[in-house]
Amino acid sequence: RNMSSAGPEGRKKMRECEGLIDSLVYYIQGAIADHEPNDKATENCVCILHNLSYQLEIELPESYAQSIYMQRRNISSNDKTPGCFGTRSRKVKEKQQDTPLPEEKSNPKGVESLWHSTLIRIYLSLIAKSTRNYTQEASLGALQNLTAGTGPMPFAVARTVVQKANGLPSIRAMLHVSHPAVKKTAVSLLRNLSRNTSLQSDIAREVLPDLVSVLPECVPGSDIACETAASVCYTLFNLTQSSSHSARLLLSAHGLPKVIAISMNDSNMFSKASRAASVLLYSLWSHTDLHSAYKK
Repeated sequence: RNMSSAGPEGRKKMRECEGLIDSLVYYIQGAIADHEPNDKATENCVCILHNLSYQLEIELPESYAQSIYMQRRNISSNDKTPGCFGTRSRKVKEKQQDTPLPEEKSNPKGVESLWHSTLIRIYLSLIAKSTRNYTQEASLGALQNLTAGTGPMPFAVARTVVQKANGLPSIRAMLHVSHPAVKKTAVSLLRNLSRNTSLQSDIAREVLPDLVSVLPECVPGSDIACETAASVCYTLFNLTQSSSHSARLLLSAHGLPKVIAISMNDSNMFSKASRAASVLLYSLWSHTDLHSAYKK
C-alpha cells in the first residue's frame, strides 16, 4: 500500500508485476463473497488499486493506449485543433463521449482489470457493503480516478457506473456519511460523472436533491468542507447548464438561497466555494423561463 503511492515509476512497476493486480482483485472478490468487506486486508487491497488507477489513462502502456485511442483519433483527425470555447470543441467532446471502449475481455489480466466492469462493480459493492471509511473512500477514489480524463475510457467507465451497474444509489448514500473525506470523494466522483452529457438526466433525477441537501447554508469553515461545497456547485452547474428541468429541480429543492449565500462570501480564504457558486448562479440565470420563479 505504501509502495503504490511512490509516484509514476512505482505505479508503473507495480502495474507490470505479473499476477499482482489479479491477486488483489481475487482477494477482494473472496472477501465480498464471504460477507467480510470490513477486514483490514480488503482495505489495503482497495487502497493499492486506488493508487494504481491514478492517472491510468495518461500512464497506460502504449499497446493499450493505441487500441483505446484509435477510434478517438479517427473521430478528430478531420478537425483542426479545437479552440477552448469554440463550437467545434463541444462537438469533438460530444463525439468522444459516444466513443465506446474496445470490447471488454471476458478474462482480463493485469492492468486490463483496472478499468474492467468487473472491478467497477466490486468498487460499487464495497461502497454499499463496507462500513470502513478508508475502504469506502478508496473505492470511490478509484472510480474518481477512472472517470477523471476526457478520453474514451473515462466516459465508458462513467456509463458503466451509472447505467450498467446502477451505481448511483450507493454513491448517493455516501453523500450523507459523517466522514468528511468520504463525502468529498463521493462528490468529486459525481462531478466527473456529470461531465458526460448522455448521463446528466439520470444523475439529476437520482442525486440532484441530495446534492442540494448537503450544500451548507453558508461558506463552511474548513478547507475540506469548502472544497466539497465547490465540487457540489460545479456538479450542479454541469447538471443544470443545458437543462431547464434540472434547474427547476434545484429550485424546488430549495437550493437557490444556499447558492446565493455561498456566492456572497467575499473572504479570500474560502473563495473557491464562492466562485463556484457564482458560476452556478450565472448559469442558472441563462434559463429565462425560470426568471419569475427565481425572483419569487
